[in-house]
Amino acid sequence: MSGLGAAELTVLALGALLVGIAKTAIGGVGAISVALFAAVLPARESSGALLPLLIVGDLFAVHAYRRHVDWPALLRLFPSVAAGVLVGAVFVAGVDDTAMRRTIGGLLLAVVAVHLWQRRRRRRAAAEAGSAGVPPRPAGRWVAFCYGLLAGFTTMVANAGGAVMSLYLLAAGYAMLTFLGTAAWFFLIVNLFKVPFSAGLGLITADSLALNAALLPALLLGAVIGRAGVKRLDQRKFERLVLAFTVVASLNLLR
Repeated sequence: MSGLGAAELTVLALGALLVGIAKTAIGGVGAISVALFAAVLPARESSGALLPLLIVGDLFAVHAYRRHVDWPALLRLFPSVAAGVLVGAVFVAGVDDTAMRRTIGGLLLAVVAVHLWQRRRRRRAAAEAGSAGVPPRPAGRWVAFCYGLLAGFTTMVANAGGAVMSLYLLAAGYAMLTFLGTAAWFFLIVNLFKVPFSAGLGLITADSLALNAALLPALLLGAVIGRAGVKRLDQRKFERLVLAFTVVASLNLLR
């Protein structure tokens, strides 16, 4: 970590800035932070270096949107998320960086494709019923289980669970503030749950924590920018940005 040059630190600072924006505005941006950290640091080390920053960002997000949360939806997810984290920890211990990146990228693209197909099907059904839209509804148990398992796995392997959770919340039809509040509580709890596993795998070290301290001002700036900018986004633009950033980050992971 101490051998990083000015260019590498600038890229990491940009990644930290985007973490702040992702936690307080557009969750899909966080996947770009994953890609930036992985571009500078080895994939395994980048995961450990990013996790404490994500937790700080989660605290800001929970403070900003703590009243906008769907706890029943989170309770449906947590058992399968915990299982996904455990599977992810085993996976991290046994594969190299390239396999990690490509596995996550492929899974995220598959989830985006399924989400777009489901949204198109719901719109077609609404049109046939003569309705202007489809009201939000909670996902079924099987859908929640699959999303939770994938979110736990991807967040343990590459801190990329934000994209999966974003797609789950979009599929459920949440309004923007409920989306942000539910995601904020979800990732604060899940990221804290991951800390012992990441430390046990040697992903969090004294050097990585020193790097986190140096990047903290950039994260705080990003949180301020995101909190101010979210007020200017409407629901449709918000959903499009989440999907677009998820796709971009997924393609980068496939490289």
